Amino acid sequence: MPLPPLVEPVAALSAAEAGRTARHLVLADLGELGQRRLRAAHVAVVGAGGLGSPVVLALAAAGVGTLTVIDDDVVELSNLQRQVLHRLADVDAPKVDSAVRVAADLAPETTVVPVRERLAADNAELLLSGADLVIDGSDSFETRTLVAAACERLGVPLVWGVVQEFAAQVTVFWSAPPAGVAPVVLSDLYPPDRVGELPSCATVGVLGALCLQVGSVLAMEAIKLIAGIGEPLFGRVLLIDALRGRMSEVPLRGRVHASGVVTSAPAPAAVPHVAVDAFDDELAAGAIVLDVRESDEVAAGVIPGSRHAPLAEVLGRPEAFAADGRVVVVCQRGLRAVRAAAALRSAGADAVVLTGGMDAWSVR
Repeated sequence: MPLPPLVEPVAALSAAEAGRTARHLVLADLGELGQRRLRAAHVAVVGAGGLGSPVVLALAAAGVGTLTVIDDDVVELSNLQRQVLHRLADVDAPKVDSAVRVAADLAPETTVVPVRERLAADNAELLLSGADLVIDGSDSFETRTLVAAACERLGVPLVWGVVQEFAAQVTVFWSAPPAGVAPVVLSDLYPPDRVGELPSCATVGVLGALCLQVGSVLAMEAIKLIAGIGEPLFGRVLLIDALRGRMSEVPLRGRVHASGVVTSAPAPAAVPHVAVDAFDDELAAGAIVLDVRESDEVAAGVIPGSRHAPLAEVLGRPEAFAADGRVVVVCQRGLRAVRAAAALRSAGADAVVLTGGMDAWSVR
């Protein structure tokens, strides 16, 4: 069943916009009213990479009024295999600049707000505030967790997709859906204690053409939610197997409590983060640094004076690492450090996470 439209429509389309979107205006389910809703909508896109690229292209072409594109990275040569916003001339330039240029070429009436900033625990809610809907095209589960938690607090729908190798998943999370509809959130699909450390696309690869397919599905989900048409992937997970040419779906429901009411678990309290430019101040104040990477990773380099204990050891005996003072937890990029810090905090420690982990510390 369709859900109520997310936004009120603008009063009218300009003649140029009506001409450009003429094939939308004759669609029975979308039509002129739906197009005016798209024109009024504000969508935040996290990541201008493999998924964010086709999303920006599709939503700008569709006539979405405002796109906030959040990405702190620059274009690399290896991105061009799948990140279709960018060109050879864009290598070493900010990814958000490509979004501004390409959207302007497609749809001059679409406003792109570029945010060249890394989304983190201390700014996620601020960066996403004001959007009617968020699309997550980020490339790490750490960032996805932060985006999901911020959307849960803001009560806005989150269109979510992930691609790795030849497989993909797409769904919609929403902590505050319309009355009579049960919420579904990220932790219903991926409970925090079962995620573990996921391999990166740089390690296992990703099929570029699949990113375009998934980005198109993400954009379609956003359009359906904005206009209040069709059946969004809310309560369903779309599974794509590109190698075998198969698409299927599985149901997804919020957790069932003893009362029989289906509700989503509340988002866990965010673990505090410390930016790398404030790290020296933490050390000067006497903080202990706990590195939770594996031994082979530590062999490649450590923060001087840090203490090493693999994540599994910390999770198994968090009280043994709960120092009296401040503990700054470090891993390679941050996801394992969040889990370790959460366990330490449950054991009474004042534990925080170094934002960006060793990757950020090594280039500061």
